[in-house]
Amino acid sequence: MTRPRLTQQERTERTRELLLDATVDCLVELGYARTSTNEICRRAGVSRGAQQHHFATKAELMANAIEHLVTKLLASMSEHPPSSLPGPDRVAMGIDMLWQGYSGSLSTAVMELWVAARTDPELRAAMHPIDKGLARRTSELFREMLGDQVAPDQPEQPQKDMPLWLTVNLIRGLALDAMLGGDPVRRDQLLQEWKTIAVKTYGA
Repeated sequence: MTRPRLTQQERTERTRELLLDATVDCLVELGYARTSTNEICRRAGVSRGAQQHHFATKAELMANAIEHLVTKLLASMSEHPPSSLPGPDRVAMGIDMLWQGYSGSLSTAVMELWVAARTDPELRAAMHPIDKGLARRTSELFREMLGDQVAPDQPEQPQKDMPLWLTVNLIRGLALDAMLGGDPVRRDQLLQEWKTIAVKTYGA
């Protein structure tokens, strides 16, 4: 049976996805300094002309790759919301989900780009809106997961987001520790200690 031909829109989306997946793979495996658009195109099976048609600059490609990865991770996390669990379990599971989602490829790729962006104005400008979008979408998902467990007696938005940003900043530090070859037992102990504190503070 003949397979139906892809539409132009489907081909466009497929090409973009191949480029973005290859970009993330290169950042994780090679680091930013060794990631070239030629290598990305080789892995994606896409011509340089096609890459430049979809992403005019390397900075634009890098930033969009992070957004692509974030979208997939958040979609995966939202498939298993802990909102049906009792308060303490809900808080602990929410933290576990953030750690699982943000301590792998996403953390490695983002750190590679932010370190490079410090001295690359074009990359920094491309990453800034992506980072803001990541913060907003993560905050929305976290509040959706935890519901009224997120500081229910605190109407101010900064207070509602406090457990999220405490968790995110801890995870960033733990992810960097993992990249530098730190002690995995200690990382697990620190994460467990934060879950204990968070459950007592926000899971009552």
